[in-house]
Amino acid sequence: MAKKRNYWIDYHTHHARCGHAVGSLEEYVVRGIEIGLSEIGLSDHMPLLHVDPETYYPEMAMPKDELPRYVEEAFALKEKYRGQIDVKVGLEGDYIEGWEADIEKIIQAYPWDYVIGSVHFLGEWDVSDYRQVHNWDGQDVFAVYERYYKAIGQAAKTGFYDIIGHFDVIKRFGNVPDAEREAETKALEQAALAAIAESGIAMELNASGLSKPCAEMFPANRILESAIQLGIPLTVGSDAHNPLKLSEHLDKARATLYGLGVRELATFTERQRRMIPLEQD
Repeated sequence: MAKKRNYWIDYHTHHARCGHAVGSLEEYVVRGIEIGLSEIGLSDHMPLLHVDPETYYPEMAMPKDELPRYVEEAFALKEKYRGQIDVKVGLEGDYIEGWEADIEKIIQAYPWDYVIGSVHFLGEWDVSDYRQVHNWDGQDVFAVYERYYKAIGQAAKTGFYDIIGHFDVIKRFGNVPDAEREAETKALEQAALAAIAESGIAMELNASGLSKPCAEMFPANRILESAIQLGIPLTVGSDAHNPLKLSEHLDKARATLYGLGVRELATFTERQRRMIPLEQD
């Protein structure tokens, strides 16, 4: 068994129920023990609400009837491995404009440790799905960024979430506004960050971007620096979709935060935030 490296956490993971990941919840927990994690956050995708899973792209999220089974299994694993690793039961709960009431019902139905608020969808377009990259064709990229960051701000203001996920995932496939719109793009980012800061919730540094076409964590360092200046609490996640990817690139994420002066990370129990020391590894 690996020796625990200071106090390591990974708050963003996905397993086989979502359809586009592999591995069982228990395989993630066992892997977390093997690599010396102190806490592992189980945070699979909320079922699809605004599109018909039968006619939409396949393997996007867990079916609705799997959600209670996911929660039951996650809490059973929390008890089974108590004393070996702290299992946190979470959800990545998509924010979808116009579907707030349905999202709130799901969030209120279960005793989560934390809920990640992520924007994947602009209408029926999942901007993070590699199968839907063609939707960028002919788009005004800045206009898409406007819609996306407006949705991030709206998500923060709902009060549904504890953490905002992969803040600038919109850049995943390398689509960015033209250089002459740089100042306006930064203004969009700042407005969304201000909404997060005002809401009092946390934000993650999602390391998975290092393995994506953008080759940069979510969010970029300039955004992280602004978040730190605004006093936004931060946590870290690998966004692993395979147990073998658990904690991937989190050494870089932790080092980045430490280099920017961050000395605490946000953790959650029963929706209550607790800050833990971030030590140099």
